[in-house]
Amino acid sequence: MSDMTPSGASIPDTTRNIPDRLQSPALKAFKSWETLLLAVAIAIFITNSFLSPYFLNAWNLSDATFNFTEKAMIAFAMALLIIAGEIDLSVASIIALASTAMGYALQFDVGTWGLVVIGLATGLACGAFNGLLVTGLGLPSIVVTIGTMSLFRGISYIVLGDQGFRGYPSDFSFFGQGYVYWVISFEFVLFAGLALVYYVLLHRTNFGRAVYAIGNNPTGALFSGIKVARVKFILFLLTGLMAGVAAVCLTSRLGSTRPTIALGWELEVVTMVVLGGVNILGGSGSIPGVVIAAFVMGLVTFGLGLLNVPGIVMSIFIGCLLIGVIALPRLWAMWRP
Repeated sequence: MSDMTPSGASIPDTTRNIPDRLQSPALKAFKSWETLLLAVAIAIFITNSFLSPYFLNAWNLSDATFNFTEKAMIAFAMALLIIAGEIDLSVASIIALASTAMGYALQFDVGTWGLVVIGLATGLACGAFNGLLVTGLGLPSIVVTIGTMSLFRGISYIVLGDQGFRGYPSDFSFFGQGYVYWVISFEFVLFAGLALVYYVLLHRTNFGRAVYAIGNNPTGALFSGIKVARVKFILFLLTGLMAGVAAVCLTSRLGSTRPTIALGWELEVVTMVVLGGVNILGGSGSIPGVVIAAFVMGLVTFGLGLLNVPGIVMSIFIGCLLIGVIALPRLWAMWRP
């Protein structure tokens, strides 16, 4: 209803309707990036089932998980690191160095569990080295890890040359080739367990809240009492450790070590993280999104493999996907009225 002024002109009613409550959790979840990504994953699954008669075979689906489980293990830790405003581009080279360390130890008849410890310790040491350079000297993480990417893989080339290590113990193969039950591989169980651990760490602990705070405003987080350097150092340790875990699984699955192992994986890991909804600039993201993104990338690459699509085409696809998911939010903001 409008009121009248003394002159007879009407005053428009500017009363605003304020909702008595915000969006329901169900509606908010329905509009989330994770829901869209899940729909994409389902669509890809259905499409693959029509394109290839071999896709729905239980053992083929089990094999498909090997396309993403090792990379996803690293992606969980990388997600936390990127949310905190940092990045590690040396993860693939850490895998190469950890695998080389295990292969070198093999020459001295080190047993299976000794090899596992060496692989994990090498990854942890590389993560600590990156963390010290970034948090101790204040160097940009992207510059540091580009440097260590060349350093770690260069050491592998020096040790191995054009040769490789083979002859791993038969029981070592379980980590990359073993099955826990029927078609459920050990790697997939490990992937699921780590997904749960990182979900709790990021979304249910004070440490996770500190990661978000640092990614949104590192200066504000520091003045609020959060030990920013310590948190970031721990995140680099976790990323290195997960690269060590991936090195154990991948070396076990391949049964050999070469300096070119996991070449280019850093691109796929970052793509997986960003596709999962983690802001490349830090401050936001979720583990469920990364899990779904891992399935999306695994289904896509496995489907293309069944169709005999060359590997270079898959690399082009992953590169375009990374550019697309980074550019999409900006394009949406530009076009939105």
